[in-house]
Amino acid sequence: MTRPFPRDGYAVAAAVLLVLTAVLVGRRIQDSRHTLFVHWPPLYASWNPHIGPGTPAAVVVAVAVVVYGPRLAARLRPGALLAAAWGAAMAWIWSLALVDGWHRGVAGRLATRTEYLRAVGRFQDVPAALRDFTRHIVWGTPDPWPAHVAGHPPAATLTFVLLDRIGLGGGGWAGAWCVTVGATACVAVLVAVRALAGDGVARRAAPFLVLAPAAVWMGASADAYFAAVASWAVALLALAVTGRSVWWAAGSGLLFGLTCYLSYGLTLLAVIAAAVLFLGRHRVRERPVLPVALLAGLVVVPAAFTLAGFDWWEAYHLLVTRYYQGVGGTRPYGYWVWANLACTVVITGLATVAGLRRAGGTLARAPRPLLGPPGKVPPAGTPPVAGAETRLALLVFAALPALLVADLSGMSKAETERIWLPFAMWLLPACALLARPRAWLAAQAVLALLVNHLLLTGW
Repeated sequence: MTRPFPRDGYAVAAAVLLVLTAVLVGRRIQDSRHTLFVHWPPLYASWNPHIGPGTPAAVVVAVAVVVYGPRLAARLRPGALLAAAWGAAMAWIWSLALVDGWHRGVAGRLATRTEYLRAVGRFQDVPAALRDFTRHIVWGTPDPWPAHVAGHPPAATLTFVLLDRIGLGGGGWAGAWCVTVGATACVAVLVAVRALAGDGVARRAAPFLVLAPAAVWMGASADAYFAAVASWAVALLALAVTGRSVWWAAGSGLLFGLTCYLSYGLTLLAVIAAAVLFLGRHRVRERPVLPVALLAGLVVVPAAFTLAGFDWWEAYHLLVTRYYQGVGGTRPYGYWVWANLACTVVITGLATVAGLRRAGGTLARAPRPLLGPPGKVPPAGTPPVAGAETRLALLVFAALPALLVADLSGMSKAETERIWLPFAMWLLPACALLARPRAWLAAQAVLALLVNHLLLTGW
């Protein structure tokens, strides 16, 4: 345990340097050229030291998870652990959101002029709205959609339309939906890690998934809801390739299809799905019906929207035009292509940086036989076995190509601390490889608390 720690320190120091460089260079570009369109680069935030109603609760949740999280994660029954993780994640997200107060932190988030709720009234006739959706994406067309509506397929907006139809309209209910559903993302990742890498690894990862700095942006953000749907798609696929029921595969395909109609960029989750299929390839060979069930589920949502008159490909190409009509066409690619990675450091935390370094070392040392199917699950609370660590590393590193493609595409310049939440969730389990978990958990909590209390985040 003496050799890895200095190397962890080097990785953390490099990540801190990346963030500081992004702050200083971004500040200079914004002050001189005004082309970044963010007040506190690289984050979409403003300098605003403050406390709020959620401050005491956030501190209590952070201390409780740091002190008791690893011990409880090691001892609770699997079902109780998942329930506890969901409850603790909701408490963490809610408390951080309420640091900004109820209206500014929750109810007003999804009700601004760029957000989904501004378009709910235009979906009185849903079939007609879907047929006409692409006609209102580009600036210059009659009555163009608000930015976030135009920037996503219609399933995103339809979610809030359906909430309104069942009597849960308005920003408060929309925010509560995003927090409640978004908090389940950590549960889904735990389910997938347990299925693919074993119970011990999942238990070590649980407190880090709960106390993620990403929670700052999951409070009342629709991207938290997207992250949850995407995470459950991967989790059900993991259950399918390690279990006996083909229904998990069909459910996974259904959610993958929905994910693609919540956000165009989340089609890149196919990279993580491919890693899951690789890790479970022996079961897939034994049961060829699994990919058939996956594909059958996958076509349901696209078929429904296509039959309703929405053309995904046409909408995406129109979105590219809309993107470059706005600030996306002005923001410098040369800055954001690396500053986006600094944003990822902030939302995943320094513990994840150290965990990824260890995951990379694990893959470098792994002999080929360790890439086989999961072996016997170790008893709760025991350190992960070498094979489990390798499978975890493969799963975690699958998220990196997806991030890099999104980054290089130029369609994610700024605000990636929110937009990349669905990918960031799969980097967090790397923290299971760390020694001294309480110290690293404390670092994660301090980062989230500092960001939330010193900056006013927005989107």
